Amino acid sequence: MFCTVTTIDNIDPNEIVCLFKEDEGWTVIVNKELADKLNLGYFYIAAWIILTIHSSLEAVGLTAAFSNALAKEGISCNVVAAFYHDHIFVAKRDAKKAMSVLKALSLL
Repeated sequence: MFCTVTTIDNIDPNEIVCLFKEDEGWTVIVNKELADKLNLGYFYIAAWIILTIHSSLEAVGLTAAFSNALAKEGISCNVVAAFYHDHIFVAKRDAKKAMSVLKALSLL
């Protein structure tokens, strides 16, 4: 779940998938159970896809390749590039279709 909060004081850092500080507040990505338990409003119910390729933070074109392939199928994606892997969040309803698109892309 993508949630926005003004403070993260009541959230155990070990239960956070991703955290980003913006001027307007904190964006936290947490599982549904935690969001419900803490009464966090969520605005985007996502499936989490981890690319198993070890990608460099300096890689050129990887994000464009998979985001364009998903876009051609009408699938929105939110990407977090971490140190070892890229993490793609797609609407839960699009998860199976997104996996098919990404698998086809990996065969090219």
